[in-house]
Amino acid sequence: SSPHLVQVRERIRINGQPISKELFSKYFWLVYNRLEETKDPAHASMPAYFRFLTIMAFHVFLQEKVDLAVVEVGIGGAYDCTNIIRAPVVCGISSLGIDHTSILGDTMEKIAWQKGGIFKPGVPAFTVAQPEQPLAVLRDRARELECPLYLCPDLDAFEEGCLALELGLAGVGELKEVPPVTELAGRPVPLAPAFRPTDAMIQGLRDTEWLGRTQVLPHGPVTWYLDGAHTTSSIQACVRWFRQAALNQDKLHDGSEVRVLLFNATGDRDTAALLKLLVPCHFDYAVFCPNFTEVSVASNADQQNFNVTLENALTRCLENQRTWTRLLEEKAGQDPWLPAPLRAGGLLQPTPPRGTLLLVPPAPRPLNSPSLVFPCLAQALRWVAQGRDPRLAAPTATGAHPHPAASSGAVLLREAAAIRVLVTGSLHLVGGVLRLLDPTLSQ
Repeated sequence: SSPHLVQVRERIRINGQPISKELFSKYFWLVYNRLEETKDPAHASMPAYFRFLTIMAFHVFLQEKVDLAVVEVGIGGAYDCTNIIRAPVVCGISSLGIDHTSILGDTMEKIAWQKGGIFKPGVPAFTVAQPEQPLAVLRDRARELECPLYLCPDLDAFEEGCLALELGLAGVGELKEVPPVTELAGRPVPLAPAFRPTDAMIQGLRDTEWLGRTQVLPHGPVTWYLDGAHTTSSIQACVRWFRQAALNQDKLHDGSEVRVLLFNATGDRDTAALLKLLVPCHFDYAVFCPNFTEVSVASNADQQNFNVTLENALTRCLENQRTWTRLLEEKAGQDPWLPAPLRAGGLLQPTPPRGTLLLVPPAPRPLNSPSLVFPCLAQALRWVAQGRDPRLAAPTATGAHPHPAASSGAVLLREAAAIRVLVTGSLHLVGGVLRLLDPTLSQ
C-alpha cells in the first residue's frame, strides 16, 4: 500500500505487520544489486521510487511464501506498475474521487477509465455505488476486458437477522451520498448477493484500525484528530466525522475551548475547494506548514520528498493562508450576524473581546480565525500545544512566531480548558504529525 505515514516499511506488511528493518534491508539490497547487474547499458537508470518498491514487495511476498497478497494500486490502475498481475483472485474499485488529475484526467469518467484498467478476463470485480456516468464507464471497461463486474450491497444488507455490524473506522459508513445505481439505460450492473458474515469478518470490521484515518489521540487537554483526507469527497466525510467526534463534545467542558486547523495539501489538488469545506467547523486558528517534521530533514530520510524544496512548500503554505483569509472574509460578508474580521499586516487578527467570547458555551463564534504559517511541523505543533501535550516540548522564545496573532493565540491556548486540533489535507502531513506525537512508530 502507499503512501507510508512514518516509515517506508509500512508499505510491505506480512500478517498486518510491517516487515522488520532486517528483512527490508536484506531484500532491498538483493533487488537493487540484481537490477544493477542486469540493467540495459543504454538505459542505465534504476526504476523510480514506487516502481522499485513494487518490485521489491513482489519479491518479498514470493520469498516469504505468503498465501495471499493484497496489492493496492499506486495511481490510477491501467498504467500503474502494480498492474502486471495477470490473474488476481479478485479486483475491487472503491469510491471514485477527483484526484491526481494531471495523470488520470480531469473528469470522473476519465478517472473511472483508468481505474477500470485493473479488470482481468474472467476475474470477478466489485465496486461500490458510483455516480451514473463513471459507473457506466466501469461497466463498459468490464465488458471490453471480459470481466464480470458486480456492485457491492449496502452494509445494511449483511445485517439480516438483527446482526448489527460495527465499523472500527469512523466515517467509512458515511460515504453514502451516491444512491445505488443497479441499472443504467436498461443494461444492468448486477448486485452481488449479500451473505451472513462469519464471526471473524464481524470482528475484523469492528477491530480495524488504520493510522491517520479518523484517528483520535487524546493527550491531556490537547486532543489531536488526524485524517489524511485530500479530496473533496473525503474532506466532506472528514468534516462530518470531526463535527461528530469533537464539536458535539463542547458541552462536556466548562470554560474555554480552542479549535485549531492544521492543514497542508500537495500535488495538483484544488486547495481552495478543500479549505472551503473546512470553514463551517469554526476554527479559532488555522495553521499551515509543509510536511517536513523539522526545518532540517537530513535525519529523516523516510519522510523526505526530494522533489519538493522547502521554498516551494512554504510558498504553497502562504497561498493556502491567503485562500483561507479570503474564504473567511467572504463568509463574514455573507452573514450579517458575524462581525467582519479585522485585517492587520495581511493576517486576520482577533477582535478585542475575543477572550471573553471563548468563555461563552458553544454559541456561534465570530469567523475571524487568524492564520499562521510555520516552516516545519515541529514548530507548528509546539505552538499549538503550548507545552500542554506531554509528548511535545514547550515552544521556545527563539522559535516563536513573530506575528502578534501567535502571541495572542498562545495565551488563549495556554488557558483553554480544551484544545481540539484537526490535522488534514495530506497523508504525508498526518504521517509527520504522528511521527512527532508517537515516537514508538519510528522504532
